[in-house]
Amino acid sequence: MSNQASMQARIDADLRAAMRSQDTVSKLALRAVKTALTEASKAGEAHELDDSQIVAVIQREAKRRREAAAEYKRMGATAQAAQEEAELAVLERYLPRPLDEAEVETLARQVIAETGAASVRELGKVMPVLMNRVDGRADGKLVSQVVRRLLGG
Repeated sequence: MSNQASMQARIDADLRAAMRSQDTVSKLALRAVKTALTEASKAGEAHELDDSQIVAVIQREAKRRREAAAEYKRMGATAQAAQEEAELAVLERYLPRPLDEAEVETLARQVIAETGAASVRELGKVMPVLMNRVDGRADGKLVSQVVRRLLGG
């Protein structure tokens, strides 16, 4: 079984289990992911998404939950914020372990050395290579902050 099939199968199996156990939070989160996956496969050339594409879709869904939770908290809607955070926790089970700042810094130092970047003006040389290596395991904002700091910006 390929990674794509196993990731898709895992989502399907987990959704069925959530429906059987009446786990509303998991059911809502996984249905949203399945809908987003269907939309992504229709929008692209391929009918089946590969593992990295499935993870990218789940990351977008997770980001939406994070942003919605923050907005609900800002508005004082704690129940809605808690719902978004609960769905986020379900989605995070399908994502690779995020890199911490020290790990991002180590990768950033390697890429800076490889590209020969010496100042913040050369950020454009470093960021695409580094974001490819980070592969969605760290927020772009954090990566940018680390690189700017290392390049003296």
